[in-house]
Amino acid sequence: MTFDELDLAPELLKAVKNIGYKKPTTIQQETIPAALEGNDILACSPTGTGKTVAFLLPALQHLLDFPRRNPGFARVLIMAPTRELAYQIHEQATLLAANTHLKLGVITGGINYGSHKEIFEKNNDLLVATPGRLMEYLETENFHAEDVEILVIDEADRMLDMGFRGEMQRITDEARNRRHAMLFSATLESNAVEKFADQVLNDPIGIMAEPPKSETGKITQWIHLADDAHHKFALLVNILKQEETHKAIVFVKTRERLQTLIGQLQSEDVRCNWLQGEMPQDKRLKAIEKFQNGWVKVLVATDVAARGIDIDDITHVINYDMPRSADVYVHRIGRTARAGKKGTAISLIEAHDVRMVAKVERFTDQKLKRRVIEGLKPRYKEARIVKKKKVKGKAAKKVKLKKKK
Repeated sequence: MTFDELDLAPELLKAVKNIGYKKPTTIQQETIPAALEGNDILACSPTGTGKTVAFLLPALQHLLDFPRRNPGFARVLIMAPTRELAYQIHEQATLLAANTHLKLGVITGGINYGSHKEIFEKNNDLLVATPGRLMEYLETENFHAEDVEILVIDEADRMLDMGFRGEMQRITDEARNRRHAMLFSATLESNAVEKFADQVLNDPIGIMAEPPKSETGKITQWIHLADDAHHKFALLVNILKQEETHKAIVFVKTRERLQTLIGQLQSEDVRCNWLQGEMPQDKRLKAIEKFQNGWVKVLVATDVAARGIDIDDITHVINYDMPRSADVYVHRIGRTARAGKKGTAISLIEAHDVRMVAKVERFTDQKLKRRVIEGLKPRYKEARIVKKKKVKGKAAKKVKLKKKK
């Protein structure tokens, strides 16, 4: 299938061609026709497979097919869980609407309230927003959702994980005059997404897009065993200074760990930027821009700070600290190998991380390869975790009596 077969306006087709898209991805082929017919949609597709374009093109086509008759607020409302993702969606929408007269806006936290004034004072066709800041404007009656004709909720699973259920319920209730809604999620493993979809969507078309290998890419995963913190840092520096490491995200657990690691890397002449929680938005955007444009090739981040980052051509994801759960590991490594490209995920493992490695291997149903770097081979061998056998019958009673004594 080509984009020409999707019944899109010439202005949109021209923009698609200028951007360089050759043919629609699997999620786009299945979503766009159904959305153009006005159906509610519940779509599940991995990140990096083109779902942003899948909901933007039908939304923009609707605005062109049904021009605004009366002044008012946004007719298409797109909700995103994080500031970074909201800006990326807005940037993509701006490129696709380049040949139209449509007015687009973006509202997020971390930005001065006065910056949003113009969006509310002028007619706005499409608005991308994070739920927290939009709720503030709903409460103060600076924004009304009665004009919303199409509601899109992107990354609904993460939206719910981040505790935005109440805000999302309120916003969907306010947008009760909508013609249809689209809900996108990277996974439907949690019942929470489906329950929320039952409340928001009306007889939706379910799309479980299993993209081909050409769209999903391939992530090569392995681990390096580290004797201690000094050994682990030496492994990290070695990896970051290798020629094939063009663009790497290094994950740590806490802000304190992040600050310590940044100082250590700078002392080794490794240029890096960083993202941490409660960072001013202008500094966050500047850090991402430098990383995205290749001015620095290393970005150190915590999980909370890195939510919503969607950057092309990330060659490496390095788990300097292992995450607290296996599903977070999968989200982390999903930053690389996007849009059919290859990527590498490396985890640096100390003794206390071995249990988490086992959990990740069970969760992903694959064994992580163990590798060594010449000159930095670990001294210790990987610990074996043996589950204790359950004691039953009389033996169990004896154990209880001993504990009581």
